[in-house]
Amino acid sequence: MGVSPFFLMGYDKVTLGHGIGLRNKHVPKYFAAKPPVAWVEAISENFMGVGGRVGAVLEKVRRDVPVALHGVSLSIGATDPLSKRHLRELKELVDRIDPAIVSDHLCWGSHGGRYVHDLLPLPFTEESLRHVVDRVKEVQDVLRRQILLENVSSYLTLSDSTLTEWDFLAELAARADCGILLDVNNIYVSATNHRFDAREYLDGIPADRVGQIHLAGHRDEGAYLFDTHDGPVCPDVWALYALAIQKLGATPTLIEWDDNVPELERLVEESELARKAEQQALETR
Repeated sequence: MGVSPFFLMGYDKVTLGHGIGLRNKHVPKYFAAKPPVAWVEAISENFMGVGGRVGAVLEKVRRDVPVALHGVSLSIGATDPLSKRHLRELKELVDRIDPAIVSDHLCWGSHGGRYVHDLLPLPFTEESLRHVVDRVKEVQDVLRRQILLENVSSYLTLSDSTLTEWDFLAELAARADCGILLDVNNIYVSATNHRFDAREYLDGIPADRVGQIHLAGHRDEGAYLFDTHDGPVCPDVWALYALAIQKLGATPTLIEWDDNVPELERLVEESELARKAEQQALETR
């Protein structure tokens, strides 16, 4: 498989533009108002293995705009075998929706067949890298397309790690021939928590592997930052986003707002702020 022509499935980073997350409370107003958004991201697990009215909602959205499918429970870094049921249902959803992007998280969240519903960090070692590369290839072989993997926020580091997170992510993308969903807020949260330079992280990410960007809000708990997705993007994350765009160029961007979800109009406003921030960053590139 090649790189940029494939993990955006018929689109490119410039034309796909800026999107919003599809939330249940917004669905009626979304269809009534037809907000000016370029694409919509849906949580994969909310639509896997379901039909009827729930499945029809996403199919109706897809008739109007491109859809990105974003997963939360692939558990790509776990040592359990990949769930055959999960992969089968994801493949069925991908075939039905024909999404522009399919993504999940670079983490683990299951052990012994039990899911903890959390995004837990990996040891950044050569052994772990080989393990995840093999699993990404398995997923892509089933889906018959590339996926994007997202960096997660973390609150601890593992003493076994011998690579930086950005070197691990870059090497994974190269060896597995997958893409990267770069969460700029997560970089900022982890850089603050672990006292590394967020700019060094950005410098270590291969631009041609980044197919999407996430932005979100977080909360300052004093001793650490906590990734919450419950408010607007803060000024420091906007500044880091500008640096990312100057390095990567125009990149499809989504505002994640998963708790204390505002009205649809407010979410669209935040997405428009991202579009304007991107435009300004490109002008100074």
